[in-house]
Amino acid sequence: MPQRCKRCTLARLPKQIAAAAANSLRRWLCGPDFNPLTSACASIAPGRCKRLVSRSGCGHNQPMKPIDAVRSNLQQEIAVAAACLVVEDGLAYASAKRRALRQLGLDAHTALPDDAALEAAVRAHIALYCAPSQAAELKALRETALHWMERLARFRPHLCGSVWHGSATRHSDIELELFCDDPKSAEWALIDQRLDYRVSSRPGELTATLCLRTPCIGLGRDTQLLLRLRDLDRLRGALKPDAQGRKPRADAQALRSRLQQIEDDRP
Repeated sequence: MPQRCKRCTLARLPKQIAAAAANSLRRWLCGPDFNPLTSACASIAPGRCKRLVSRSGCGHNQPMKPIDAVRSNLQQEIAVAAACLVVEDGLAYASAKRRALRQLGLDAHTALPDDAALEAAVRAHIALYCAPSQAAELKALRETALHWMERLARFRPHLCGSVWHGSATRHSDIELELFCDDPKSAEWALIDQRLDYRVSSRPGELTATLCLRTPCIGLGRDTQLLLRLRDLDRLRGALKPDAQGRKPRADAQALRSRLQQIEDDRP
């Protein structure tokens, strides 16, 4: 039976047995007849790859890129899979990355893409699959967020996450950070208004998150509202630009300005 270029075989495997291919990636790259730093097919003569793509051959018997490039491509695949989960299922970034690892059959210790890479993949997914409806969905979520910011004005609410940055869809949560003198006061306010909520917390966070369902008129359905309780002392640092130079969160006035700007830009 003729030998085949391992890189050609690997390129076909994700469509045939995606999970098994991902599990076998390191074994393929580190096999005894395959050196990722020198050549692609050490066990067969150059130009003997049997993949019939064109008369010039597949090009896989050329020197390969360093292993860092392979890792980068793997992280990109994880980001694409996680982006689909974020957009279609409304998962948080951290949860989407972990589930993407399981879907691809990768080890739990595999290096994950950072949030910037995942956000870029999310925006690409939206542009490709959700462009006609996403703008209206985002506007509806922002209007609902503004309603709650006005309702909770005394707790200095700031909008953050995908609804503020513009990558939210109908499945996204609305995330508000409340900067309070006493975090318990916000919880008491919800009790006084007879609102049903549950308390949640993330690993490493000292303050809690209040989760409740709220109607979103523009979507015609309920959406989840996350109220993250913060100490007032953290407000000044929270307004500093993020790693990409963006404003990481916005108060009610900034959100009103953003909504008005979008309306003004409409043809």
